[in-house]
Amino acid sequence: MEQGKSIRQGVDHYNKLVNALLAQGIEPYVTLYHWDLPQALHDRYNGWLNPQIIKDFAAFAETCFENYGDREDVLSFSTSSAIDGNSATEPYIVAHNMLLSHGTVADIYRKKYKAKQQGSLGISLDVIWFEPATNTTDDAEATQRAQDFQLGWFIEPLIFGQLSNLNEKQSRG
Repeated sequence: MEQGKSIRQGVDHYNKLVNALLAQGIEPYVTLYHWDLPQALHDRYNGWLNPQIIKDFAAFAETCFENYGDREDVLSFSTSSAIDGNSATEPYIVAHNMLLSHGTVADIYRKKYKAKQQGSLGISLDVIWFEPATNTTDDAEATQRAQDFQLGWFIEPLIFGQLSNLNEKQSRG
């Protein structure tokens, strides 16, 4: 099957699904990525480790905006730093490429689709909540550091527009 034909079949399938949901009074919320990278992209790029995936993800998102954005109010991206290899560096590279993908897609949406479609674009962060082992100040501070680290490596670039020093250092290996 030709790639263009399979893409058209996928678009048609989801158009029917979106229309069926709307016909039943259900407002669809679309997640562009939720830990389910197509196998072909995983094989081609080793997951999110290759920065080329940013361009391909942006093209995918734009296909979604073009085909479903007129009927979707919210489109989102869900993060994950799952990796198969070097846990000392790869989670940072994956996070970096995911953040760049989200930023690229958000920029495309704002510039080309937001005014006409009036939708929202967001990101869903995968976070782990920490509780101190005891009521000591040391444990409370350690818990806060852990929370700041695991949430901060995603939220800081989203809010401040740049990676924290730790992320930048780690993403370079």
